[in-house]
Amino acid sequence: MKPLVKVCGIKELNILNELVILDKIDFLGFIFYENSPRFISDDLINIINKIDLRDKRPVCVYVDADKDFIKETSSNFHNPILQFHGSESNDFCKSFNREFWKVIKIKNNNSIREIKNYPDASAMLFETYKKGQHGGTGKSFDWSLVDNIKDLDTKFILSGGINIKNVDNAIDINPWCLDINSGVESSPGKKDLNLITELLNKI
Repeated sequence: MKPLVKVCGIKELNILNELVILDKIDFLGFIFYENSPRFISDDLINIINKIDLRDKRPVCVYVDADKDFIKETSSNFHNPILQFHGSESNDFCKSFNREFWKVIKIKNNNSIREIKNYPDASAMLFETYKKGQHGGTGKSFDWSLVDNIKDLDTKFILSGGINIKNVDNAIDINPWCLDINSGVESSPGKKDLNLITELLNKI
């Protein structure tokens, strides 16, 4: 069974309009972290609640953000999923009464054990550990480490430099969802529609 697909780090209106009409995307990710080159533009934030995302569910991405900021920004979307990249606790993540995903940075076998700290997460997103960086590394971690959780009743999302060259290997791991971001960019934060379409067709 093919995985679901999330395209993350959308910050330009023209790219969003193109992605909304593509059939093979399930989730659209918007990053609310100022230090990211994929930080959503003010122009897009101001009109996002007027855009019909069709059958695609929005995912709002945060890194140790203020509670009021999370409530304010996520309220611009219909039925969003909240994705937490920082050191947020399970209690904090669930306090918004919205579905949430928690990101685990994979460094070694011990990293996987953090799953148990987030029993209320509807899915766990695994990304590559890089000191001082929250996502968008463009690098893949050792995907064999995920073998340890295949038998657990946990939906997991695979991220970390997924591109046309390694997507077959990513699918072989049997993730619930693939998180597509830096692997379909012409430069950091600049999505390339040709790369996205090519990757979607291969998936």
